[in-house]
Amino acid sequence: MKKRFWIMCLAGVMVLLNTGCGAGGEAGRSLAADEKSTDMRQDQKHSESDAGSDGKARDDADGEPAKQGDEAGNESGDAQIPETAGENAQQKEKESEDTAMKDHESEIPAVSVPEISMEKRILNEGADPSAIDFVENMKVGWNLGNTFDAGSDQNRQDEMSFESLWCGVKTTKEMIDALKAAGFETLRIPVSWHNHVSDDGSYTISEPWLDRVQEVVDYAMDNDIYVILNIHHDNSTGYMYPSQEYAEQSKAYIKSIWSQLAQRFADYDEHLLMESLNEPRLVGTSYEWWLDLKKKECVEAVKLINEYNQLFVDTVRASGSRNADRYLLVPGYDASLQGASNEYFELPKDMEGNENRILVEVHAYTPYDFALQPPDEKGSTAEWSMSKRASTSEIDTLMDTLFEKYVKNGTGVVIDEFGARDKGGNTQARVDFTAYYIAAARARRISCCWWDNNAFAGNGENFGVFRRSDCAFAYPEIVEAMMRYCK
Repeated sequence: MKKRFWIMCLAGVMVLLNTGCGAGGEAGRSLAADEKSTDMRQDQKHSESDAGSDGKARDDADGEPAKQGDEAGNESGDAQIPETAGENAQQKEKESEDTAMKDHESEIPAVSVPEISMEKRILNEGADPSAIDFVENMKVGWNLGNTFDAGSDQNRQDEMSFESLWCGVKTTKEMIDALKAAGFETLRIPVSWHNHVSDDGSYTISEPWLDRVQEVVDYAMDNDIYVILNIHHDNSTGYMYPSQEYAEQSKAYIKSIWSQLAQRFADYDEHLLMESLNEPRLVGTSYEWWLDLKKKECVEAVKLINEYNQLFVDTVRASGSRNADRYLLVPGYDASLQGASNEYFELPKDMEGNENRILVEVHAYTPYDFALQPPDEKGSTAEWSMSKRASTSEIDTLMDTLFEKYVKNGTGVVIDEFGARDKGGNTQARVDFTAYYIAAARARRISCCWWDNNAFAGNGENFGVFRRSDCAFAYPEIVEAMMRYCK
């Protein structure tokens, strides 16, 4: 009985160590997961596909710690140990655990950032370099993922709880200060608005929710960080959907949301960028992620996204003040390379006098088998090597295509979601990938933002690099790779 009790204690310690959480921290991921219902976890797991997602079940990463906590907790009450004796024993157990962890860490191979040299590409003669220079100044960014973008039909009675619903912690200025100190110059703040609007058809945004989003934007502004603000998981037939059946409703929603945001942030300087939509696509169809331009509905979707992007630009520009020439980001279908490079995609027309103030937004977790594919699926790999063409070719193709079509002609490009999920501790491969990806992008004058969902353990998509619970970097070498090659 006593042996089982100490096993339970050790399991609890390991859960906390593995999730990077303090015992009393607001971000105690195992505790947060225990408090969520089974339905809530299922909603998180599928939220990407039913509310406008990037197709990545990034929100169930706390499922494993929750399971461990439940199993340990179910054993409680079987044994009673005097408090003092228990504390002394726990201290000895903790010391033993610390020693074991140090021994384990000493056995882990050292991780290093590789040396890479790439020649910077030259723009076409006569191309206006202003947008390209602006994007280069953004350097490298970080996504406040699984935070304001959280979506669910649960907890509607307390809309402010959405901020910590998926990530387990609310954002603090200390976090943004730490990101700035580490060298991040851009913060993308994905926001789902559909859970925070009136249901009378006007889509009026809740004042407390908008105030809170603005508060976090101001954390970044205080640090002279570029901020990308968007409409995120609102891709559904109830709000925004790229099919003719829902076109008028979608336009009403887009115009309402961007009218309100443009008014609220009209006087912010050029450090604030606005992004029309996140990965607009035909959710729930066989073409959700694989655009087939031989199909009528796919061509229709691409053309409607062009119209939605134009409406976004017109709405923001009409609000005046600093919005008249603010840099704006627009995606193609599902924000993919294909979506931004196919024959039907068109950049919106801007106000007269604005030269290249529209930037192209792309998301690219490539090569897929390494960066995003679940490790238990056939074809998935945890290996990546700069010496293998199979590893580097897709990254090179991505960057070359964007450079040739846009950058060299003066149109700026931001890859505002990229990353590689942890696959069984393959840190060196992820560091090598990150270094090459950033170096390749910067050689083509493109800036990138790492997707961080604050997930580090369990079976979900563990893209976390910055541990929000204690403002520390779980993978400092990945961050070092970004900083070394974003110059």
